[in-house]
Formats: sequence, structure tokens, C-alpha cells
Amino acid sequence: MLRSGRTTTEYFDKYRFEGDPVLLDDIARAMAPLVPRGIEVLAGLEMGGIPVVTALGRHTGLPCAFVRKQAKTYGTCRLAEGADVAGRRVLVVEDVVTSGGQVVLSTAELRNLGAQISEALCVIDREQGGAAALAAEGVSLSSLLTATDLRTTS
Repeated sequence: MLRSGRTTTEYFDKYRFEGDPVLLDDIARAMAPLVPRGIEVLAGLEMGGIPVVTALGRHTGLPCAFVRKQAKTYGTCRLAEGADVAGRRVLVVEDVVTSGGQVVLSTAELRNLGAQISEALCVIDREQGGAAALAAEGVSLSSLLTATDLRTTS
């Protein structure tokens, strides 16, 4: 069962690459050229986007924001921690995109905070409607790999 509610016979265990510092670094190095020019902040989505965005920040030198699914009700009470997103061109970063639901929700929340978002980047696009859902919100999705790529290389 995926976050989108869909069931699948294929599961991409993202924690296998997110928990391996050498592999995660290789992925971030390969993703760095995919970061659009003019991006000022990388915004990693809870939970899987956070290790990816941290590693990607090391390769791009860009500051990172860590985006919760909901703002905390204590402490800073912020939705996004780390780099300030208001008035800045922000790239939303996720590990795996299926329907794009969480990216759409988080993008709307970041825009409410003043972030300028027109692009998102993920490690794996499952090619199950995420790109179209994001395009409907004015966000183009790029990915390092797609489900098709992984099927043809296995």
C-alpha cells in the first residue's frame, strides 16, 4: 500500500538509499546538475526528502529548508525549518513521487509562506500521475530516475 492509497506489486525501498551515506552521496551528486538555475533554497519534504535535500545541499552549496507535513504546535511552530523561504525561488525535493499528492500539498503551504515555486525534483518518479498533478499546480517535475528506468536496468 502506497501513501496515495494505491496498491502495487513494485516497491522502491527508498530507505535503502537514504540510509546508505555513500549511495545517498552518489545520488545527490547525480541530481545536482538537475537543479534549475536561479534556485535559492532547496526544500526537502518530511521524511524522505530531508536526507536527500541535505546531501543535495552539500553538492550545490544551496541552503536547505526542512518541510513538515504539518507545522509543529510547540517550539517554533513552523512548517518549514532551516533556510527562510519567503520571497525566494525554492525547489521542492522529494525522494519518491507517485500521485504527487504530498508535493502538491506542501507546495501550496510553502507558497502561502511566500516561496516562489515552479519546479520540483525527485529521486524516483513512479510515473503514476505525479507529474501531471504538479503541472496542474504550475510545477514541473524532474527526476533522476523513473520507474521505467528501474525496470529496464533490473
